[in-house]
Amino acid sequence: MCGIIGVLGKHEVSPIIYDALKRLEYRGYDSAGIATVNEGTLDRRRAVGKLINLSDLLVHQPLPGRAGIGHTRWATHGGPSVANAHPHQAGRVAVVHNGIIENFRALRSELTEQGVAFDSETDTETIVQLASQYLSQGMTPVQAARATLKRLDGAFALAFLFEGEDDLIICARRGSPLCIGHGTGEMYLGSDAIALAEMTDRITYLEEGDWAILTRDGVQIFDAEDHQTSRPLTRINAAQARVDKSGHRHFMAKEMAEQPAILQASMAAYSGPGEGGINLPEGLDFAQADRLILVACGTAYYACQVAKYWFEQFAGIPVELDIASEFRYRQPVLGRANMAIFVSQSGETADTLAALRHVRPHVGQVAAVVNVPTSSIARESDVVLPIHAGPEIGVASTKAFTAQMQVLALLALAAGRARGHLDADTFAARMDDLRAAPGYIAQALDREDDIRRLTEMLSKARDVLFLGRGVMYPLALEGALKLKEISYIHAEAYAAGELKHGPIALIDEDMPVIVLAPHDALFEKTASNMQEVLARQGKVLLISDARGLEEAGEVPWRLQMPRVPDLIAPMVYAVPAQLIAYHTALHRGTDVDQPRNLAKSVTVE
Repeated sequence: MCGIIGVLGKHEVSPIIYDALKRLEYRGYDSAGIATVNEGTLDRRRAVGKLINLSDLLVHQPLPGRAGIGHTRWATHGGPSVANAHPHQAGRVAVVHNGIIENFRALRSELTEQGVAFDSETDTETIVQLASQYLSQGMTPVQAARATLKRLDGAFALAFLFEGEDDLIICARRGSPLCIGHGTGEMYLGSDAIALAEMTDRITYLEEGDWAILTRDGVQIFDAEDHQTSRPLTRINAAQARVDKSGHRHFMAKEMAEQPAILQASMAAYSGPGEGGINLPEGLDFAQADRLILVACGTAYYACQVAKYWFEQFAGIPVELDIASEFRYRQPVLGRANMAIFVSQSGETADTLAALRHVRPHVGQVAAVVNVPTSSIARESDVVLPIHAGPEIGVASTKAFTAQMQVLALLALAAGRARGHLDADTFAARMDDLRAAPGYIAQALDREDDIRRLTEMLSKARDVLFLGRGVMYPLALEGALKLKEISYIHAEAYAAGELKHGPIALIDEDMPVIVLAPHDALFEKTASNMQEVLARQGKVLLISDARGLEEAGEVPWRLQMPRVPDLIAPMVYAVPAQLIAYHTALHRGTDVDQPRNLAKSVTVE
């Protein structure tokens, strides 16, 4: 959500900043802008819509300068407009901002009483107007920035650029991620390492509450109490951080195709001398835990919903599952014998991070299942379990979802052994199932042509219903979410047994119903629910294996999946859910990788 770039360079920075903003497009945005200092003069360019609009503007109105900041904005306060786009400027200062300033109304009212006129509807403008006021009182840029930071409540990542200062950027983070890149006679600033990968492989991640002074010679970092401090310098794999479509039409298509290789690599990363061949980080103690608390948002929440079945089945441990944005507000009962597991692709999800901070003082162990091991959630957890999915650029999560499920399955099996709930032979058999998952997922991907034809029918629908039972119910929820995200078709999902408790009223000849039903212990019950739909002229698409399709009888549309072990069925059946959404969106001509109103990394509550 939103993206920040800052460059103190040896060359003209506008093209460098623009290219870096392109690498941040995956975060989601609706406007963009750049500000520079050139021979002491502060200037900026802003445009609404895609970055190409900013590029066109820069062609006609070049923006020279070797110091600058840039931003892609995802609207929170005030709709997409040039006036609301970042960077915001007042007097001798410009600011870019990710996050939300919670006390902006009080600050705005105070400034208005002092005669300050506002040009935008944003909370961010209060920051730049406040800093400008401090500058007018005779403060230096560093003093003005620090005085401003002390007045702000909320979550933010900030970068300040000052007129007359072509070798200075001041930045700060509280609740939103920010990292600093080190060059030779150059320094960089970014929302994440992906944005900086083309410029440097040396990264320093700011900690919560840090603020920093950047010059071309280096960086001075201060903690929340204004004590000068140091933070580790990390070497990133620049090749892994760089992103491209590798010949695919969309990042989503590439990331779906990568799933077999990703899962195979992740299994290899967790293979080792541990019990049964699982090599897990030290510090996990399932034997002493009396309850697991799983917390996540969106697609990661559905991965946790699947994992709840696994932990209870294989480890015999009670599992409490929570949506991160709701968790803190119900005053959950927590205990030292509880283990909390937080799942997030980015590791920066604001609601999940806030839930982690709420839980941490009250539970025995905190673990993070993340794709970015340097993220805030990872750094603030006791144990980090990377999913090894590599950068995921498409807003609609695909490979991260299946990789999250794989790591959670490994944890459930490890917990089963640690608690004496799984014998060695059963444990070994289930591990073999996990190792077989990449091959089965490859088979599911081979059904893409069949799915493409089926989605011609779906693309004309106004509403779609997904049904599933057991572990297929979370997959139905995920399928409905994917379809909504990228095709903009209204979709809902229900546990199939709930159909007759209300949703069946929606069924008619115009309602496609997608049924996820491998031939497992619950197949007959799911098939009975499907018959209730068929009896009411519902258009059923049954996704099952050969035996399930044979026993189901006449169904309008069918998609045959490989026969798979029960444990990995959710991972394999995620593939047709993804491909259905993808090809439906293609038929409808929507923006697959950057769907409207959505952001990849949700760093505000």
